[in-house]
Amino acid sequence: MSFPIDQRLVADTHPLGELPLSIVLLMDDARFPWLILVPRIAGARELVDLDEADRHSLMGELTHVGRALETLLTPDKLNVAALGNIVPQLHVHVIVRYTTDAAWPQPVWGHGERIRYEAGARARTLARLREALAPTLT
Repeated sequence: MSFPIDQRLVADTHPLGELPLSIVLLMDDARFPWLILVPRIAGARELVDLDEADRHSLMGELTHVGRALETLLTPDKLNVAALGNIVPQLHVHVIVRYTTDAAWPQPVWGHGERIRYEAGARARTLARLREALAPTLT
């Protein structure tokens, strides 16, 4: 991945792959299945910074990722958000939520202590997600 990603995102995630517009990252918190899409648009901070074609592409990628997560993990709810209060680089969270998860019904941000993926679980999770997002994920 040659596109520069904010170091806070790099520190908190594992690379999953790339879609035509976005880099896809797995948040390193095993409590919540949580992907982040980072559009490869230099200087973009807000969704409104994308031109119409790129906004359309991003929405298509979010739909693709959301549907794949629904099929793979059968969530009660998908949370999709582009906040940027801490990391200004445009990125969109897609978080699988269950009524039984540790933070329900509150947001996952700041809830409890993160549980990092164990190496084997991380590898299995990344492989399952890559398969679910194929063939568009490279």
